[in-house]
Amino acid sequence: MDKQQIFQQVQSALIQLFELSADEIKPESKLFEELDLDSIDAVDLVVHLQKKIGKKVDPETFKAVRTVQDVVDAVYNLLNTK
Repeated sequence: MDKQQIFQQVQSALIQLFELSADEIKPESKLFEELDLDSIDAVDLVVHLQKKIGKKVDPETFKAVRTVQDVVDAVYNLLNTK
């Protein structure tokens, strides 16, 4: 899965879980400031992504996540490590 496909998965999750519009979700969008997610929402997003990619996400990885692109990069790195 490439980064564009991951972005589409993350965007789809944000739309589905938090009723955001696709126009709001850009790689540089800040999860907490611009998209109004809170820490519970972030956990929901991680759980949703874990189900989609079939891999366990380390919570430490997501503590540093601030933007949609950070989420994409974290998932990409997870999928491409053994």
